[in-house]
Amino acid sequence: MPPLLEMRGIGKSFGGVPVLADVALAIAAGEVLALLGANGAGKSTLVKILSGAYQRDAGTVLLDGQPVSFASTTDAIRQGIRLLPQEVSVMPHLSVAENIFIGDLPARNVFGVAVVQRRRMREESERLLAQLGLEIDPAREVGTLAVPERRIVEIARALAGRARILIMDEPTAALTEHETVRLFDVVARLRGQGVGVIYISHYLDEVFQVCDRIAVLRDGRNAGDFATADASRDDVLLAMLGTRMEGLYPPPGGKPGRTICQAQGLTFRGDLKDISFELHQGEVLGVFGLLGSGIEVLGRVLYGAMGGIDGGSIAIDSAPYAPSTPIAGKAAGIGFVAAERKVEGIVPDLTVRENMTLPFLDRYRHGLSLRRAGEDTEVRHWIDLLGIRTKGAEQHIRFLSGGNQQKVCLARWLIEEMKLLILEEPTRGVDIGARKEIYAQLRELTRRGLALLVISSDAEEIAGLCDRMLVLERGRCVARLAHGATPAMLIDATDLPLESAA
Repeated sequence: MPPLLEMRGIGKSFGGVPVLADVALAIAAGEVLALLGANGAGKSTLVKILSGAYQRDAGTVLLDGQPVSFASTTDAIRQGIRLLPQEVSVMPHLSVAENIFIGDLPARNVFGVAVVQRRRMREESERLLAQLGLEIDPAREVGTLAVPERRIVEIARALAGRARILIMDEPTAALTEHETVRLFDVVARLRGQGVGVIYISHYLDEVFQVCDRIAVLRDGRNAGDFATADASRDDVLLAMLGTRMEGLYPPPGGKPGRTICQAQGLTFRGDLKDISFELHQGEVLGVFGLLGSGIEVLGRVLYGAMGGIDGGSIAIDSAPYAPSTPIAGKAAGIGFVAAERKVEGIVPDLTVRENMTLPFLDRYRHGLSLRRAGEDTEVRHWIDLLGIRTKGAEQHIRFLSGGNQQKVCLARWLIEEMKLLILEEPTRGVDIGARKEIYAQLRELTRRGLALLVISSDAEEIAGLCDRMLVLERGRCVARLAHGATPAMLIDATDLPLESAA
């Protein structure tokens, strides 16, 4: 039997610059294939060719051994190829059933008028959702569902369109550990139904857990093909990066300095309840929790983006601080890097320079104009110091890889003398090579005297990077751990009763 999908000799160039060269890819029915590579390796271009968004310059695509060509995404969908992008794509104000059948509503002709068959749509929705292990009312509004449930609705939509190949791009990027396990169950069900799944992820642990085989791209070419059961993490990393990856996390810092941030009994609505901690100069304090634990709001409350607090007190460098607005947070010496980089972190149509200096334009103001010489010097300094890979300060930031965009977001708060930098999910959607660079740079910042508050749902990241750790559960602190704690200890702490809070 031929493979369900085979791509041979795929080539693609943009402006005469080769992006893909002689790339091959194959997947069998019921197989879960990981597609890995560092940012810029060519994964997105290959997937866009397969899904009909781009036209290939060279090569052949075969389905069931027969050559096919896609002039558009609609053509690819008709052939059973569906792409689930990293950002969940649903219509929040429509029902579950309407989202599943949008674009192909079951209807019958009544006196020349198409009438939607709502009973049939409901029954079909229930059947598809049951295949994926989700029992919810198809009449329920999608906007009321949790993120993983919305993702399952997306998958049900693909199955309703008779998807044979499902491309999942960073499907767990916004999910907690428990939600990720639920998604893996869905992937296993898809495998059992004969659907071929192309799984793109920066998280190697989940790749080894859920995938049958691994295909690696590097610099637009095939760099490795592995059976997951026989492969080692080091071999896959070597194929991805061209070098051995050792020491992902830098060693802990030295003796911490004075207290930079002190919170006592911090309470905010029902999201944070009696949270207390101290953060010192030169220290990385990590906060771990699952969705709904309070990690979504803690950094924003401290920065002032949520308005005032309901109870407790905060001091920054021994001075009382009332978080009311981001302007107040910035004035107190606090910087903030949001988790959703593309939505809240960057302005894609502005340049690297403009994104980096955006919060501090007053520094470069001269009357009604800006002193570009000083601005350019500062921006070039941080581009060089943080190793930001860009064609120059005037390149639009949307053309940078995720890791380099994140470095610009970091540099933004280093232009001014900050005392405390709050980072939400600092390496979400960033490949492992860029993650190592970012972790090293964060540790270097602490050596320069900055205090870092890292808030993440990635237990490995918190355990590996931080000097001390807090675990939140339902808005309360349920554990306090020192460097050396394992990811399992952090995850296990989320199951502690609330009375065990330190």
